[in-house]
Amino acid sequence: MKRFIGFIKKEFYHIFRDKRSLFILFGMPIAQIMLFGFAITNEINNVNIAILDHSKDETTKEIIHKIASSKYFTIAASILNETEIETAFKKGHVKAVLIFEKDFSKNLGKENNATVQVIADATDPNTANTISNYVSAILQNYQQQINVAVKTPYQIIPKTRMVFNPELKSVFMFVPGVMTIILMLVSAMMTSISITREKELGTMEILLVSPLKPFQVIIGKVVPYIFLSIINAIVIVLLGIFVFNMPVQGSYFLLAAESVLFIITSLSLGILISTVSASQQTAMMISLMALMLPTILLSGFIFPVSSMPLPLQIISNIVPAKWFIIILKGIMLKGVGIQFIWKSTLILVGMTLLFIGLSVKKYKIRLE
Repeated sequence: MKRFIGFIKKEFYHIFRDKRSLFILFGMPIAQIMLFGFAITNEINNVNIAILDHSKDETTKEIIHKIASSKYFTIAASILNETEIETAFKKGHVKAVLIFEKDFSKNLGKENNATVQVIADATDPNTANTISNYVSAILQNYQQQINVAVKTPYQIIPKTRMVFNPELKSVFMFVPGVMTIILMLVSAMMTSISITREKELGTMEILLVSPLKPFQVIIGKVVPYIFLSIINAIVIVLLGIFVFNMPVQGSYFLLAAESVLFIITSLSLGILISTVSASQQTAMMISLMALMLPTILLSGFIFPVSSMPLPLQIISNIVPAKWFIIILKGIMLKGVGIQFIWKSTLILVGMTLLFIGLSVKKYKIRLE
């Protein structure tokens, strides 16, 4: 019995001496519950909206102030005419536009009703629906306040219009998200595992001293995954178009170029993960924890980033999937060109160069 107890003590000592085991046992559950608790929410907070006020009277100013003072919306822009609405949506600066009709206050006084049009970006159907419901609730609350002292009740009528996805098809949100997840996992996780396998078996050192230059070895390891990922991207887009009637409003060439860029970004991240992984198991665990969860939770794929706490919003900026989803939705649903997505493209290029630079430094690859 003493031997058995001694054996158990030895196992405890091994666990407590291994920092990685302690992190898996205690760090990962804490990180996951915090991430899931704060990131998973169907509520909206601080969503950027624009205002087009044709009336500009005291009533509309009061309503706009009431909307702006809520925690749900931030007035990000004031639009002067209807022609600016599409540009505002394509730039991605706002998620909705509120249009107050001309002579809003007069119509409310004479006819006892006035109209507010809510135009929502439905590339994310859930968020668009929530925005519409929240605006309606705020207008209803204001309506109740002004009806307290009047005999004939006033009625403020919200009219909602969804753009880019009028039927609110959820597949329009899931196709770009699933495409991002698959490309990230195939490119990054499989690359990190492939390179780590060579290190684990001790063949990486042999390859690095072979007639091939070190950077040729690394490129040779990732080239097959580039082609496999491109095939995956083509299959997903074709399924989206012909099976789910997913539109591609923008340029196919631009879509292909951005997809290749994201694949290269993911591959470079996979190489970087392989530099800190001593075994395939470690590479897989890091890939799943560092790629899978952030891609799903912090990319804006399912849950709006603007509704998350500020620290998570900041962290989301280093998740490549966030910028690729913005690019995909812009090209496929909004039909935008490079002039509207160049910032996201430059961020992906910068991340790629950073990942490659860190990997080169780790592997001491000479590119001459």
